[in-house]
Amino acid sequence: MLHSEIVIVGCGNPLFGDDGFGPAVIEEMEKLTLPDNVTIQDGGAGAPHFIFNFLNPEVTKKLIVVDIADFDAKPGSISKIPPEKELKPGAYIDPHSWDGVDQLCRIREKIPTTVILCQPAKAIRKGDADVEMGLSEEVKNAIPKAIQVILETIGVEYGTTIINLQEKGRQRGTAEIR
Repeated sequence: MLHSEIVIVGCGNPLFGDDGFGPAVIEEMEKLTLPDNVTIQDGGAGAPHFIFNFLNPEVTKKLIVVDIADFDAKPGSISKIPPEKELKPGAYIDPHSWDGVDQLCRIREKIPTTVILCQPAKAIRKGDADVEMGLSEEVKNAIPKAIQVILETIGVEYGTTIINLQEKGRQRGTAEIR
């Protein structure tokens, strides 16, 4: 795999309901035409452990991690942890109780990393064995907002309505880099 300047990784497991948020965001983003320097990747449930495979500090200038986490907000709420905000132990634990902070702190030493989180409707706890396919309505409805935050973070303006595109003289399916 060739490494990109901007890497967006969706974390999670679609077999566990809202935990599939990260992969669902990546699936929707695959429908967009993004600049050549952007790679989007479904990292799956093991992303916290394998995220290093998607990066090359000599090439990668920005990493965005998309996941769910319980941060005591309304289900479907989006939270953005920018690179300049310090991550502390326990600040970001994925639903399977893997502390992603250690890996992200090591990555952040070399690559500016932003974490985009969504509040699940039903928090998944370590040891949950119930397979529950599909996202809750609240989390499903948060996908467009998460994509908007991601595009703003990577500096890409993407027209979302025909009127918006016509006003800017662009065609549907084209991205403009700011």
